[in-house]
Amino acid sequence: MRKKTVKVNDKFQKGYKYQLTEPVGRNFHPDFKPELTPKQMLALGVFGGKYMTDCKKEFPKDWFTRAKLAPEHHDDTLNFFHKHASQPLKVWLEKGWINEEHDPRGWFQWYCRYYMGRRLQGEDERQIKRWKAIRRHISQIKKNCRPKDLTCRPTQRQAVLHWAYDSRKI
Repeated sequence: MRKKTVKVNDKFQKGYKYQLTEPVGRNFHPDFKPELTPKQMLALGVFGGKYMTDCKKEFPKDWFTRAKLAPEHHDDTLNFFHKHASQPLKVWLEKGWINEEHDPRGWFQWYCRYYMGRRLQGEDERQIKRWKAIRRHISQIKKNCRPKDLTCRPTQRQAVLHWAYDSRKI
């Protein structure tokens, strides 16, 4: 695959560049097996629709044809489970969950770029470790809910959906 350079100019990053070194949606780390693509997540409804409103130029147009987006403000009714399941960006920064240089929007931005073919040694491993840690919520859903009862623990189901786990199947 020929390397491609992506240039980013949005509200969070000006003049940021990165290289795509892997084919789109392929050659993931063996421990990283997301159940949903970024396009599927956006269509289902994640992050109150506010997450990707100013960076559409960076990603394929078809990701946004059915995306549930709220250009003005966070809107939990756009989330698949209609629940607020996110910490504010300020909290993410305070806890050190965000790599401000590469992905100032956090995990989902990292995942979108990883999915497109960007690889960052060290950062990829850190984010995959965080992704794997979300499984504890899946265990709680399985322990406390009947299979596929989408009314059981909807906030927790929305949270795991934000991490590319398909909580509709649990």
